[in-house]
Amino acid sequence: MDALGRWLVVLGGVLAVAGLLLLGASHLGLPLGRLPGDLRIERGGVRFFFPITTCLLLSLLLSGLLWLIGRIR
Repeated sequence: MDALGRWLVVLGGVLAVAGLLLLGASHLGLPLGRLPGDLRIERGGVRFFFPITTCLLLSLLLSGLLWLIGRIR
């Protein structure tokens, strides 16, 4: 159970850092969530938003970062 607790703490820290980076990106004026290819549909009182391009970009960046970390080890 100790290992599971540590992983949950690490995962929480990673999520907190990711949230802070996203907040910082929005304050710097980076268009995350408003890139071409991000779906935004508004009809009547219903809104649907899915940031496909932003998800792909972040996935590419995180994959590259993890690849680099793996090469260092």
